[in-house]
Amino acid sequence: MYSGTCSEQGTTQHHQGIHTVERTYSCNVCNKTFKRLPYLKAHQRLHTGERPYCCDVCSKTFRDTGSLKVHQLVHTVERNYLCNLCNKTFKRLRYLKLHQRVHTGVRPYCCDVCNKTFRDTRSLRVHQLLHTEEHTYLCNVCNKTFKRLAYLKLHQRVHTGERPYCCDVCNKTFRDTRSLKVHQRIHTGERPYRCDVCNRTFSDTRNLYVHQRVHTGERPYHCDVCNTTFKQVQHLKVHQRVHTG
Repeated sequence: MYSGTCSEQGTTQHHQGIHTVERTYSCNVCNKTFKRLPYLKAHQRLHTGERPYCCDVCSKTFRDTGSLKVHQLVHTVERNYLCNLCNKTFKRLRYLKLHQRVHTGVRPYCCDVCNKTFRDTRSLRVHQLLHTEEHTYLCNVCNKTFKRLAYLKLHQRVHTGERPYCCDVCNKTFRDTRSLKVHQRIHTGERPYRCDVCNRTFSDTRNLYVHQRVHTGERPYHCDVCNTTFKQVQHLKVHQRVHTG
């Protein structure tokens, strides 16, 4: 019978320890457990939205130091590929080609379920999870389903009216920490998101994405009655009143 070397046995014992160490630290939102308190604290930032680690070059924030270190490579790696429309540079040719679709509006990747289109395969794969992932958490008011308990609890505030997060400047309240953080930029004047075509800045990524359609010509919202397309969902809703009266 093969007994293995001392080093192999030591590696095996170390690995088995992963399964035997008691996981005493529990997340009070999703009940996931951790064997060390720092791991729990890092995990809880998924629920709170806290991003305490900041890039000293571009001020982008991150939940953990590992993600910050990976991001900082963006500023240190040589970038030899230049976009001839906005002068943004890239370290690889394929990144430049992908970026140029912002200017051309090309979205070659299509979801085979709902026909929504995307500029890159990663965005398509993330989107397709909406159609494939199991949604086991059910809202007992509107029957909408969610894949995580935390998402369900956040959604239920739509029905309860609960707004537990308060701005310490004007006392306006919000359902989630992200909305609070975006709102607080009204008071600070912070506009960390920049359009790489015209350099206009925004306080929220959503507003940036909407703005970029000015440059790309993208009109992703589609009337299912007359096929008219719109850049913003609000414009589609106003238009649909033509058909509904």
